[in-house]
Amino acid sequence: QVQLVESGGGLVQAGGSLRLSCAASGRTFSSYNMGWFRQAPGKEREFVAGISWSGGTTAYADSVKGRCTISRSNARSTVYLQMNSLKPEDTAVYYCAQYSLSITTVSSSVAYWGQGTQVTVSS
Repeated sequence: QVQLVESGGGLVQAGGSLRLSCAASGRTFSSYNMGWFRQAPGKEREFVAGISWSGGTTAYADSVKGRCTISRSNARSTVYLQMNSLKPEDTAVYYCAQYSLSITTVSSSVAYWGQGTQVTVSS
């Protein structure tokens, strides 16, 4: 059984930074592409960032490009999302995702989800 456990969310002022972590267990972490999605109240879940199994390829939503960095440690079975210059519109529940196959922006491409961690950015 795959488990993805996020941490690092919280309340931050606009312009601040947060680092989200997602610890994975249950199958060979280094074999799978990973990603982060987010869902704001009343909105659909949306892609934020993705990283290939090796860490050699990353992808970002336009809304976070230049402000967020996704990384991973296969030794620690953990994926990270460093978020800088946070804006109130970044407020959402952030979900860690393990893809079935390729990195895409589509939720249906995700095989496993974490429980989510709340990020709130105050203005």
